[in-house]
Amino acid sequence: MPQQERPIVRKEDIVNGLRELGLKEGDVVLVHSSLSSFGYVEGGADAVIDALLEVVGKSGTVVVPTLTGSEKLSADNPPVFSPSSTPCWTGLIPETFRKRRDAIRSRHPTHSVAAIGTMAEYLTRGHEHCDTPCGIGSPYFKLAELDGYVLFLGVGLWCNTTLHTVEELAMVPYHLQPKPVEAKIVNDDGTVEVVRIKIHLYGYERDFEKIEPILLSKGFMKIGRIGNATVRLVKAKPMIELALELLANDADFLLKKPLSTP
Repeated sequence: MPQQERPIVRKEDIVNGLRELGLKEGDVVLVHSSLSSFGYVEGGADAVIDALLEVVGKSGTVVVPTLTGSEKLSADNPPVFSPSSTPCWTGLIPETFRKRRDAIRSRHPTHSVAAIGTMAEYLTRGHEHCDTPCGIGSPYFKLAELDGYVLFLGVGLWCNTTLHTVEELAMVPYHLQPKPVEAKIVNDDGTVEVVRIKIHLYGYERDFEKIEPILLSKGFMKIGRIGNATVRLVKAKPMIELALELLANDADFLLKKPLSTP
C-alpha cells in the first residue's frame, strides 16, 4: 500500500473548511485536535489557532482542553498544578494555544482549559472550585449553556471531554474517585492555594464514538474534511441532553463493557 500523500494545508484552507462546516463569527467553540492529521500545515499549530480565531472573530471565543490529570493521581498522590507552567498532554495545538499572551487558563488541577475571546474570562472563572472537573460550573458545562460547539479536528469522539460532563451530571458510579483530594495550585508568585476537588477514576474503558451516528441522525453533528483531517462539529447542549437521555435508559451506555461484565 502506498503511503497516504501529505497535502499542504494553509491557514485559509482551514478557515474555509471551518466556515463550510458551519462555524461562524460570534460562536463559542471547544476544540479537540491533532495537528498531524491535516498533513503538512504551513505555519504549524499557530496557523490552526489563527484560523480558528479568524472564523469566530472578535465576538467569539475559542477554548481548548489543557488537561493534566493522570491515573497516578489519588488522595495519597494529589495534583500539583501551575496554571502558567504545567504543560498539557492534549497535543501541540492546545500547548501552543495556552502560551499565547491573550489566553486565559482555568485553574482546575486536572481538567483545565485555555480560552481566547469575549467569553474567556467567564468560561474559566472558578473552575477550581467546581464540585466535579467537568460538571456544573465548569467551562465544559458553561459552553453548552452558551449554545456553543465542540469541534474535532482530525480526532474522533473518543476524546470528547464533554461526555465526562454528562457522566458527572448523571452521577455514574464508575467515573470519579470516591475520596476527594487536596490539590495544590502554584501561583506565579510562588504562593500555593489548596483546593479540595474530586478527580477521575481510571480503568473503565469508554466507547464515546457510539453516540456519533445518533448525533448525525438528529442533525446535531456535521462532518467535513480539511486536508487529510476529518473534522466534526457538534452542538454541545443537544449532545449533552441526548447523552443524558441515553444514560437514563442505560447507565452503562458510554462504557465498552457494562459494569456487570466480569
